[in-house]
Amino acid sequence: MSVRQSLLAILAQGPCYGYQLRHEFDRRTGSVWPLNVGQIYNTLERLERDGLVVRSGADELGHVYWEITDAGRADADRWMSSPVTRTQTTRDELAIKVAIAATLPGSDASAVIAAQRDASVAHLASLRGVRSSRDDSSPEGLAWSLVMDSMILATESELRWLDHVETRLGEHPQHALTLGLAVDRPKRGRPAGVGSAASA
Repeated sequence: MSVRQSLLAILAQGPCYGYQLRHEFDRRTGSVWPLNVGQIYNTLERLERDGLVVRSGADELGHVYWEITDAGRADADRWMSSPVTRTQTTRDELAIKVAIAATLPGSDASAVIAAQRDASVAHLASLRGVRSSRDDSSPEGLAWSLVMDSMILATESELRWLDHVETRLGEHPQHALTLGLAVDRPKRGRPAGVGSAASA
């Protein structure tokens, strides 16, 4: 999630102060990823350093307003018009955990998968319950429901992936999957990654 570009996109609508930006962000995302005010002010200071926003004075209550610059508006427009780039390599903790469990001698990958499936099914039921409990006919409700739908679909996808993993592991005898510690000592330096193997 890009807090930086999100704040710029909101500021493109008009000057805001810190708490106001947090409120506007929450309104547009259903408070699913709440930001703390310190995070907002740290981001605003970096945006100011980069020439993307400027302080435009304070009101009678002492709220310091931030205003987007032309460069900031161009940055926000670029973000809105560009697709989100997914990296080729995964840092997904669940994928890493299952891969390790599947290859460690004595590890029970099936138990790891079963425990995760139980947790994911419970999480999905909770998300669906929350999703059905709220009206999405207002602009804020629609924004919230879009974020919730994304979380529901991601959890459903996780469950499908767990089924896929279980099928794949079932195609191999357990002893064929285990990896003992390598006998060769690794050399210093960066190991060849997935990207280099794919491009070879």
